[in-house]
Amino acid sequence: MLIRDGATLVRSGADVLETIRPAPTPQLELPPQSEPRRLSETAALHSEILNRLGPSPLAENQLIRDLKSAAAIVTPALIDLELEGKITRQSGGLIALSVQ
Repeated sequence: MLIRDGATLVRSGADVLETIRPAPTPQLELPPQSEPRRLSETAALHSEILNRLGPSPLAENQLIRDLKSAAAIVTPALIDLELEGKITRQSGGLIALSVQ
């Protein structure tokens, strides 16, 4: 029964070590580096985000869908705006304009 389930015969500690030896680590390929965003593209995206937000919170996922853009593009812009103090994040993945 055990052999059928994949058990192996162990006679010494060497048998155990042979069974649990570390697997070879795969070589990770780094993704190709993308070109840095142009200032005009970033400014346009920032203004588009700010135009879509208001004082009432909006889900970040909904904002990304509304912008019809990739999350990998919108998320860094949201971080920029948050660091500038123009938007605030709220619990539940919501974003709103900062009250100033």
